[in-house]
Parts: sequence; structure tokens; C-alpha cells
Amino acid sequence: MTESTVASGPREMFERVRRHWLENLGGFGSELADNAVIEIPFAPPGRPRRHEGKEAFLLFADPEQAAFARRFALDEVREVVVHETADPEVIVVEYELAGRVLATGRQASSPFIGVLRVRDGKIVNWREYQNTLAMIEIMGQPGT
Repeated sequence: MTESTVASGPREMFERVRRHWLENLGGFGSELADNAVIEIPFAPPGRPRRHEGKEAFLLFADPEQAAFARRFALDEVREVVVHETADPEVIVVEYELAGRVLATGRQASSPFIGVLRVRDGKIVNWREYQNTLAMIEIMGQPGT
């Protein structure tokens, strides 16, 4: 069986998303179920904390990721720790995104925690905990 015909579990799915981030920042829309829910509980004020449906998330994320890629080169996803849960559809992943600010060459990294639910080989829920204000500071956008 090929990768496309085998339903991926959450651990395999995170690895696929990780590869997408490194090869084409973002670019993992094909991994999302049509009814996926993406949550960012610590989003800054005025930013959405919940996206319901693949289409709604991609309408938000695609321009955000394109703007990010113009300013930051992602070099690695490191210190990945995967915690299995009692639910075989769910993992908790600790990871750090590291790269360079293109305008200055400054090295930067930021830790994340993701709670990932995969069903029938598609992401149905991704809850990502990130320090969004630190990310804004790294990118040189204070106050937004």
C-alpha cells in the first residue's frame, strides 16, 4: 500500500506536517479533514482563536503563512517529544520551530505544544499552544 492509501495515525500525521513545514511552510491543507477544527487558545487579542472547517482555516492561514515565509526561513523543527494518550486518535506534541529572520539573519526559535487528533487519516482537530507575542517580537512587529 502507498502512503496515500494507508490511514495515518496522529504520530505519522505530525511527521507529515513537520515535513510540509520544512519543505513548504504551511502547505499541509491536504492533511486536514473538511470539518477540521484548528484552535489557538493563546492568540493575541483581536486574532481568531478557533477556525471551524478546512476552508475557513486555509482562508486565514495561507496569507499569514505566506507573509511569515517572506520574513522568516524555517530551518528545523526540533526537540520533538510525542506523548501518547489513552485515546489512540490523540497525541500531545512538544516541539520548537527554529530558523532565521531574513532581514537581519538573526537566529530565532520558539516552543510550541500541539494537541493533535487524527481520524481516518486526516487531522480533525489541532489545538496549538504558542507564545504568539514572542513570535511577533521575533519578527519585529511589536504592538500588533
